[in-house]
Amino acid sequence: MKEKTMVAIALRGITILPAMTIHLDINRRKSVESANKAMTSDQMVYLVTQKEITSQNPALSQLYTMGTIAKIKQIMKTPNGDIRILVEGVKRAKLLELDEEGECLVATIQEIEEEMIEDVEQKALIQLLQERLERYKKENPSASKEFDTIGSETHLSRALDIIIAHLHLNQKGRQEYLQVETVMDRFHYVMEVIEEEIQVQRVKRNFQAQVKHRIDKHQKEFLLREQLKVIHEELGESVNPSYEADRMEERLSALRADKVVKERIQREIKRFKSLPGASQEAGLIQNYIETLLDMPWNKKKKEHLDLKKVEQVLNEEHYGLEKVKERVIEYLAVRKLNGKGESPILCFVGPPGTGKTSIATSIAKALHREYVRISLGGVRDEAEIRGHRKTYLGAMPGRIANGLRQAKVKNPLMVLDEIDKLGSDYKGDPSAALLEVLDGEQNKTFRDHFIELPMDLSEIMFIATANSLETIPRPLLDRMEVIEVSSYTENEKFHIAFEHLMKKQLRKHGLNEHQLLIEDNAIRKVIRNYTREAGVRGLERQIGQLCRKAAKEILLDGKKEIYITERNLEQYLGKEKVSFEDANEQDEVGIVRGLAWTSVGGDTLQIEVNVMPGKGAMQLTGQLGDVMKESAKTALSYVRSVASSYGVASDYFETHDIHIHIPEGAVPKDGPSAGITMATAILSAVTEKKVSAKVAMTGEITLRGRVLAIGGLKEKILAAKLAHITTVLVPEKNRPNVEELSSEIVDGLNIVFVTHMEEVLKEALVC
Repeated sequence: MKEKTMVAIALRGITILPAMTIHLDINRRKSVESANKAMTSDQMVYLVTQKEITSQNPALSQLYTMGTIAKIKQIMKTPNGDIRILVEGVKRAKLLELDEEGECLVATIQEIEEEMIEDVEQKALIQLLQERLERYKKENPSASKEFDTIGSETHLSRALDIIIAHLHLNQKGRQEYLQVETVMDRFHYVMEVIEEEIQVQRVKRNFQAQVKHRIDKHQKEFLLREQLKVIHEELGESVNPSYEADRMEERLSALRADKVVKERIQREIKRFKSLPGASQEAGLIQNYIETLLDMPWNKKKKEHLDLKKVEQVLNEEHYGLEKVKERVIEYLAVRKLNGKGESPILCFVGPPGTGKTSIATSIAKALHREYVRISLGGVRDEAEIRGHRKTYLGAMPGRIANGLRQAKVKNPLMVLDEIDKLGSDYKGDPSAALLEVLDGEQNKTFRDHFIELPMDLSEIMFIATANSLETIPRPLLDRMEVIEVSSYTENEKFHIAFEHLMKKQLRKHGLNEHQLLIEDNAIRKVIRNYTREAGVRGLERQIGQLCRKAAKEILLDGKKEIYITERNLEQYLGKEKVSFEDANEQDEVGIVRGLAWTSVGGDTLQIEVNVMPGKGAMQLTGQLGDVMKESAKTALSYVRSVASSYGVASDYFETHDIHIHIPEGAVPKDGPSAGITMATAILSAVTEKKVSAKVAMTGEITLRGRVLAIGGLKEKILAAKLAHITTVLVPEKNRPNVEELSSEIVDGLNIVFVTHMEEVLKEALVC
């Protein structure tokens, strides 16, 4: 064996064999220098393959020990500055040393001399190769034409190299072959490779034949069915039900459902097959079967119970609403601990625009549950919930079953929107139908009239929304856990506008944060003077109007940036639309400030009482409801019972008329919270004692002067604060409600808790 030194090129992902001619693209600097140096001498170069293709400057240990001496037959430059060489493998050689220090790689190699084999033996072995290749070409007609020249070769080593070069071997297989030093070992290696390729081609041909047979069969069936369909259409008949039945049976075999459900569907399919295609009943049964097949009987979506992730999503998408978030986290914590836990039936109650529906969407997102929303506003028919009987023309499942069908899983999050606006008529009461749906003990076997099979609703997470609890039937309300979503404070609205609404409206109007800038005080002014609501829908509309005005100025006037401040806000939104009536500057007789709850938040109401000579009549004006009229009568009775202790003549009420008025007569007013306000105003007018202008009050009164609890306290106290009231009288029974309020709401207010009318008068009347 001869040792010699020559330039070398390290190859990546390719192995060059003797008797192999191929183009190589060279781009590494040392490889280019090696190729150029070889061309200026004897054109010979040593080609060796790297073990790792990612290495840029391979060392000796990173190269295979066996490579190929090759001759560079052609060299050319490519458009991108690299070079392309045409090489022909000449002889295999073993790598001994590698010099990496110079401009090019220099290898010390040892040429592998082929052992001597007798001519007769070589001829016999070449014939064996030729016979094996003939079998291979029968299995693979696209085999290389180079195999035809093997019979004319006289050297076994060259014949083996030609075969390996033209077989479909990967780089690893070729390197393994190159590493084999003796000719006889290489002969056995090549024979094994050819035999393996024969087996691969045989299996491949069998698979291709099977696939072709199936495709031909399906194409034939498809063609025949299409022809049959055209024939039926020409005859005015529908397609034979058996073909539709076959499709249904395929879906049934893949359906995940209980045995009872599958047996019912199978019976219906048999009925469908027995009916003529043109019959009306066939269409009804087909619709019924497809509905059953669409239902997610046992199909569930896996929940992701990562409490921190849920908390993060809720906090990112909603500001405030702490009680709602806390309740959801509690439910998930229990579910994670016991592995199951019954799905709760939550009912979010609050004014419009406070985020009841949107927080349900966020909960579904956080839990990775499918989201289904069912709007119940104006629903009057019981069949909307329970479905129609199949005997009726146009029958369909109820909204609950359709919601499951839409979700495609049996455990979605289902929102029952506006549950307080359900109606009822001669067709039934849908709220009564919801009793079973929302009962955790009964909804495991809920039956829809159309489907007629028990459905398990226990894994659905129901969330209902309502603006008021007054119109929800008591039995239905008893099945739900009520969570109040109260009005937002001004600070909460500011954060919601800044963190959510601004980004949403900018994106909706095609603007970015640099094109429209709104000052913090401008947003606060929009909240205070351009909207009057409990939620943030009106605020979002006002921000949308600012975005539209800005878009117009950017396009028409060519402005790059719009900056809205408190001073120029009026140019964009016009004159202020809302103003809160401040507390009176002076104490007056017969005028008392009351607090009221409305659908758009809290408000203050001035109750005025005048006393004039008359015959003891009482007049009520201001469009009062029945409850407030009764409160006025109760308040008058109480005042008459205690009038003597305040120095009022015994015949005073027989000789004077009393007129109670609440301004804004066009606005209907009703509710059980103005009793103490009217009693104070009446007593003030009768005794001519002034009432403090800085006092506001809320509470109902009894005949004996006791003060009863009221609702909507958060909204009422917010209204008092906006009106710059300093003292608020609140029933003692509402103390827990006040303690739950944030410091932001109660700071700056003197909240006095009262249990009897005497305490109210002591605080309100100016002696």
